[in-house]
Amino acid sequence: MELKELHSYEKEVEREAAKTADMKEKGADPYDLKQQENMLAESRMMIPNCRKRLEASLADLKATLVELEEANDKAQNSKMLAAP
Repeated sequence: MELKELHSYEKEVEREAAKTADMKEKGADPYDLKQQENMLAESRMMIPNCRKRLEASLADLKATLVELEEANDKAQNSKMLAAP
């Protein structure tokens, strides 16, 4: 989910940056331009947050995989010890 959200924000930043550049080129009203720049800044702020959540999810996944691997190793060892 986080990866999809990250890509969504990255695309949003691209769209908002293009819109901001277009508004600057066309000499848009300063108030409207400022509002657009604020929207762009808000979108940009979301990307590091998404990356941080994605990294946390990845770390959780890796920890879970290690736990499962250890549990599997213990189960294998128990079977070997129990075998006649």
